[in-house]
Amino acid sequence: MARGELRIYLGAAPGVGKTYTMLEEAHRRAERGTDVVIGLIETHGRKHTAAMIGDLEVVPRREVTYRGATFSEMDIDAVLARKPEIAVVDEYAHTNIPGSRNAKRWQDVQELLDAGISVLTTVNVQHLESLNDVVTQITGIEQKETVPDAIVRQAEQVELVDMTPEALRRRMAHGNIYQPEKIDAALGNYFRTGNLTALRELALLWLAGKVDDQLDKYRADHGIDKTWETRERVVVGLTGGPEGASLIRRAARIAARNKGADLLAVHVARNDGLAGASPAELAKQRVLVESLGGTYHQVVGADVPRALLDFARAVNATQIVVGASRRSKLAQALTAGVGATTTALAGSIDVHLVTHERARKGRSLRSVSPALSLRRRIAGFALVVFGLPALTGLLHVLPPISLTNDILLFLFAVVAVSLVGGLWPALLAAVFGSLLLNWFFTPPIGRFTIAAADNLLALAIFVAVGLAVSWVVDTAARKTRQAATSSAESQTLATIAGSVIRGERLLERLRETFSLDSVTLLEDGKVASCVGDPCTDPNTADAEVIIDDHHRLLLRGHPLDASDRRILEAFAAQAALALQQERLSAEAAAAKPLAEADKMRTALLAAVSHDLRTPLASAKAAVAGLLSDEVHFDEEDRHELLETADVSLNRLDRLVANLLDMSRLQAGVLGITAVDVGLEEVVPRALDDLGGTVISQLPPELPAVHADPGLLERILVNVIGNALRYSPHDQPPVITGSTFGDSVELRVIDHGPGIPEDRWDDVFLPFQRLGDHDNHTGVGLGLALSRGLTEAMGGTLTPSATPGGGLTMVLSLPAGGLS
Repeated sequence: MARGELRIYLGAAPGVGKTYTMLEEAHRRAERGTDVVIGLIETHGRKHTAAMIGDLEVVPRREVTYRGATFSEMDIDAVLARKPEIAVVDEYAHTNIPGSRNAKRWQDVQELLDAGISVLTTVNVQHLESLNDVVTQITGIEQKETVPDAIVRQAEQVELVDMTPEALRRRMAHGNIYQPEKIDAALGNYFRTGNLTALRELALLWLAGKVDDQLDKYRADHGIDKTWETRERVVVGLTGGPEGASLIRRAARIAARNKGADLLAVHVARNDGLAGASPAELAKQRVLVESLGGTYHQVVGADVPRALLDFARAVNATQIVVGASRRSKLAQALTAGVGATTTALAGSIDVHLVTHERARKGRSLRSVSPALSLRRRIAGFALVVFGLPALTGLLHVLPPISLTNDILLFLFAVVAVSLVGGLWPALLAAVFGSLLLNWFFTPPIGRFTIAAADNLLALAIFVAVGLAVSWVVDTAARKTRQAATSSAESQTLATIAGSVIRGERLLERLRETFSLDSVTLLEDGKVASCVGDPCTDPNTADAEVIIDDHHRLLLRGHPLDASDRRILEAFAAQAALALQQERLSAEAAAAKPLAEADKMRTALLAAVSHDLRTPLASAKAAVAGLLSDEVHFDEEDRHELLETADVSLNRLDRLVANLLDMSRLQAGVLGITAVDVGLEEVVPRALDDLGGTVISQLPPELPAVHADPGLLERILVNVIGNALRYSPHDQPPVITGSTFGDSVELRVIDHGPGIPEDRWDDVFLPFQRLGDHDNHTGVGLGLALSRGLTEAMGGTLTPSATPGGGLTMVLSLPAGGLS
């Protein structure tokens, strides 16, 4: 059975028309004769969306009871049994009621697809898992319902339902998205023009990435390796030379001319293991690339130009930036350089050959350390000086043999010298050995002349073979030593890199690794960070590593050899970066209280525009009626209007008091006077303020609590008021109390709809807004303030499930008489 196809309508925000557009497509499919049913549609009270359902068949929902409340979800079994060609399923990221077969609606959709049923669905950009934190930063609202990006990218079609922020705000103002009482708050918070613009850009960029994936798959499936200039991608080739920074900046300027262009830096490492770039320069250049918004890559290849072009074609690059050759004119005359070869083979990719100060000045030769130790080289020279004359004397004492055998014995001696002493002793042995053979064993004996041409050829071959063998042995020894050195350097680099990742101090790790007395990082001549006694004068330091124009590393303890210096240079740039990260972390920590205050300020503004509206309107209407000369009110009507104004103003007074206390809590200036107070005194006063039916079952022997009586009453009013709001009329809230260790626990029990356990923390968020979802069940500011006041008095306020359904708020406070 063929798997069904998934089509997703993506929107930047609620109200752009995803569901409406999806229903339009469902009607078009039905008119063409396709069997279409609606598995689930959420209209959110929008009349135009509800009208668009029309005559489409709707599969009845299933009713789910959870904690005493009834909810409706898609009946996936009924849809599977109906087996239509296409099912319409709204809100792809929705979380199902606990106890459902699948936790998420997208998992229900996967079942339908596996059964061969194609699905039309919707999702907002804020519900994509990869963008969840970004949306939270933009809007200040965390979305709990998310769907993995990989699941959305698997869809055969993703269509963006787009609308300008201005048009969406007009649609909101006209009442086409939310109910009238929510419009002002929405326009002033989530639906601000800046928020909508940012969300729209996120949706466009995410969809562009999806399109890129589809294009890459198409090109791979059809074997297309030519560049398609769908988006500018600038690749800059780095050799690890000093010109790299200039090339990166030039490539970044080229990329900046095209909106949305990608910058990629690549270094091609030779696979012979000998010709390597400067790790220090590459480390600095990597930091520079990433600071400019690009990415750094490294590939291995024997042919640098071809490896560079293979990488560029793999990423669908449109432009390549390489530097002019640093080789001399003679070297360029003999062989084409990387730039010239890349240009010749690039095809449709534009190649920028950028000149620089080091162009045509030749490569700076790195000092090459000997392959073997000094002791072994001395032993090799000793073998030449004493061993070859000894061999000559031995051959004179023994019975004469042919010249060919003499040459083979001397060749064996040259090989032995090369194995012991390396290249230079072996070269000396080959030359010295040829002279000995010529003088003592080649006719005419005792003269540096050769009578027979065959003997001349034999001696020439002896010298050539000796040189070749010594070269091979020396190269092998050098590679072995380099491999051992590289392994040690890699372990050191891995240790230091791990310190950076684990957040340890990099300078401390460097001092321990290289047994230094002090490591000082200077920034513009001043000590930015230091381990040990600070060193501010480069002339008094044992080693100095210049990082950039502003930073340098000074080390004391002992001079560094070349290999150690290479490692330090590779991580010098990371030291400056670590310093920057440390400062950013400190700034972030300092900014966190400000961010929390700003978040609270946003909540306060939302409250002013949302929760103050109703009592103000009621009080104003009552007072305006009393002042009106057009209508005559009798005494009973006047009393009713005054009572309405009084109730509204009392409500307004409580709300303003909550707002002020929450503001004081955030600022840390709320005054608390804690004394021992009995709950039998505070609870009745709170109940009198509320006026509802509440069953109090407080034990008479319950000890006093150590709290501020006024604040405790405010907490109880908020918590009990919330329980009254959601309790059924025939099951009023119940208040019980008990002791637990050194604390007194007060429980406010209701039998309302309850809250899923994974949303318990949300009840303490002030004035949350949940996008497409109706927020009439939100708990407002009261519980957020109550938890803050409780914790300020050394207590806790936590929710728990009520057996049989509902929510129990547990208020725990220190017992009195303990201080």
